[in-house]
Amino acid sequence: MIYNKTIVLKDGRECVLRNSTEADAQAVLDNFILTHSETDWLLSYPDEITFTVESETKYLKDKAESPDEIDILAVVDGRVVGSAGIDHIGRSYKLKHRANFGISVEKAHWGLGIGKALTEACIECAKEAGYTQIELDVVADNEKAIALYKSKGFVEYGRNPQGFNSRINGMQELVLMRLDLED
Repeated sequence: MIYNKTIVLKDGRECVLRNSTEADAQAVLDNFILTHSETDWLLSYPDEITFTVESETKYLKDKAESPDEIDILAVVDGRVVGSAGIDHIGRSYKLKHRANFGISVEKAHWGLGIGKALTEACIECAKEAGYTQIELDVVADNEKAIALYKSKGFVEYGRNPQGFNSRINGMQELVLMRLDLED
């Protein structure tokens, strides 16, 4: 799956949204570590990240060759500042209609429209790939993210009151959300 689009951010700068490639492995890994150190709303802590440049290169190669999964980068001033992607939940008949969505943006670039643009790009790609449902989990305290997802049509379908065990905040409730792509 191929994606490439340039958008203008709220501060007037351009942001390129494009597929990640094998050549982006170091930049993607650096961004992943940074974003996971800047907020308690993501899945892991920087000290838990075991990816290497080699494993990230293989991961990005697999995504680039996949007909139904994608990793999209947000590049501002020549630097990766965020990423988002869709992954299949399963290959069996009962699961192949479902995609999982994940996103992260560097804190210095929050509020500029990158999260919205990455979300829209992933929705577009999920439709192109033939998925009929996108799913995500979001920490209940992450009100801005929840508002963004709701503005794009995601609806809450449940909660997990002890979804994350945060080193900082203790148990964090996760909001389970889904977007029906058949509308």
